[in-house]
Amino acid sequence: MIGLIIRRLGQLVLLLFGISFIVFMSMHIAPGDPATIIGGPTASESDLEAIRDELGLNDPVLVQYADYIKGVVQGDFGFSYQTAQPVGEAIATRLPNTIKLATASMIVAVIIGIFAGMISAMKQNSWLDVTSTTFALAGVSIPNFWLGTMLILAFSVNLQWLPIGGLSEPFYTTEGFKQLILPAITLGTGSAALIARMARSSMLEVIRADYIRTAKAKGVKQRSIIWVHALRNAMIPVITVIGINFGGLLGGTIITEQVFAINGVGRLMIDAIASRDFPMVQGTVLLVAAIFVIVNLIVDIVYAVIDPRISYD
Repeated sequence: MIGLIIRRLGQLVLLLFGISFIVFMSMHIAPGDPATIIGGPTASESDLEAIRDELGLNDPVLVQYADYIKGVVQGDFGFSYQTAQPVGEAIATRLPNTIKLATASMIVAVIIGIFAGMISAMKQNSWLDVTSTTFALAGVSIPNFWLGTMLILAFSVNLQWLPIGGLSEPFYTTEGFKQLILPAITLGTGSAALIARMARSSMLEVIRADYIRTAKAKGVKQRSIIWVHALRNAMIPVITVIGINFGGLLGGTIITEQVFAINGVGRLMIDAIASRDFPMVQGTVLLVAAIFVIVNLIVDIVYAVIDPRISYD
């Protein structure tokens, strides 16, 4: 396991290096001039040239990239072209909101998905199975921006039960908890549908296994068969879906943050791309890549904990 962690951390460094190079080159190839955005419509050509010299935009692209990597190695991700705020500080300010939203959404997705998948598998071809399958299909098909808008209209505008958006209050307060409900449902529905489909498929495969039939023949209670014998083995592929989705949610819940006016990493990334804020785009993309690799590493470790037969030697 230690060897696996060391290998994955080495892969993380190489992955971040490659992604940083691709993103850096893509941003510089794309049309547009950051100096024009920073200087504004009233800036003269001499002003724009001074801005380019200050930012190092007149240097060769490879020289700019080398300077950027030197700063990253030292923990300096540069400054935002728009606000002059350090990139690391801006991300650290927005990341807690994304973490809260992603965690709440995944809790909703796991509870609904696993429960629906198990019920669907245990009651195969029943009305519960049909309802669960229909829910999974709808959850995958409905766009987040439409679902979020409908929830706002229903529960915020018409019924006035919940706030429209924002995550300005701590989640452990009543108001903060209310602010999380609609975004978490909006974001968690799609993941819940995927988890439900995977849980159903995996549970159906497990409950038909020989050791489950043996347990039934020995007179083991149905509850014990499901929770002790079947669920643990059925969870292995489900954990993969949970891990991948959670990594994606932490990487930036872009659409949901836009709909509910949440100042998270996803919204920060969109604003940075629109304003051609090179350092901010690169910093947020590196964060997303790092999160994906770390989450996948955690998933592999959980595999080994759940199923001792899995070995990474």
